[in-house]
Amino acid sequence: MSLSVINIPPQWFQKQKAMLQVCYGLTPIAAASVFLFGWRALATLGIVFFFGIATEALFTWRQGKPVTSAVLVTCLILALSLPPTLPLWMAGVGIVFAVVFGKMAFGGFGRNVFNPAMVGRCFLYIAFPIQMTSTWSRPLAGPWGGLFSWEPPPDAITSATPLIELKNGTPAPLADLFLGTIPGSLGETSALLILGGGLYLLIVKAAPWRIALSCLLGGVATSGLLLITGQGLIASPVATLLSGSFLFGTAFVATEPISGAKTRLGQWIYGFMIGGLIVFLRSFSNFAEGVMFAVLLMNGFVPILDYSVRELQARRKADR
Repeated sequence: MSLSVINIPPQWFQKQKAMLQVCYGLTPIAAASVFLFGWRALATLGIVFFFGIATEALFTWRQGKPVTSAVLVTCLILALSLPPTLPLWMAGVGIVFAVVFGKMAFGGFGRNVFNPAMVGRCFLYIAFPIQMTSTWSRPLAGPWGGLFSWEPPPDAITSATPLIELKNGTPAPLADLFLGTIPGSLGETSALLILGGGLYLLIVKAAPWRIALSCLLGGVATSGLLLITGQGLIASPVATLLSGSFLFGTAFVATEPISGAKTRLGQWIYGFMIGGLIVFLRSFSNFAEGVMFAVLLMNGFVPILDYSVRELQARRKADR
């Protein structure tokens, strides 16, 4: 693409209220990532934002269209889903892939079939499996956390997150899972902040509550069934929901309006299936985390799911 055909429109950036509200809900989690893991977390966010916005601009400005607020959400979700120790250049590659192949390849905003952030994370997961799965950092302790540190010291590096330990039969204390004083991705550790951000989105109606609620119900039902039958992941439903990125995925990923179900019944089914698939994949696959694959899999079923629901409603209406 030649830079000579770039035509920056007068309104180079399009504000979208719902997308900006999602950013507001994610801001405390992003700030907490710096406090927990040091200023390297902010560098990761900066790299992802720079390359994400620039990549979308190369496509939209060429058409004389502005960059949308939605790319900010994609950048935040992808950055906060990454390990604290991931090389910065990999984070940049991930967001470029997310914007190009998760969004622009389908025609831009409002046309993407799959969640762009999860497309980028899936690419990184497959392309750089060691960096994405084997090295994690314990959050920095003390009253100042990581405010005076670039990153956690070498002796804070671990190969296990609470979700990995949970799968091995050693659950972390619920208090640590709730507050976020555990190893994990930049934005998935603190259940407290995630619940606060998710509640904000529901209050301002920036996220469909049916998807969020049904996703939680699907996770609780599946983990409860596995616990009762003694199969797969042996842990309480509470520990299952607080571990890994279940809550983060429920609040900010599954509820993405473009790639999610649009019909009311479809949203109930969509969310419930995501919650159930997350627990199922955690229990019976080789992947410690199942949010990314569960969301992408159900994204592919959204068109036929909404179509089937509308057909069913039309038949019932005709019968009446």
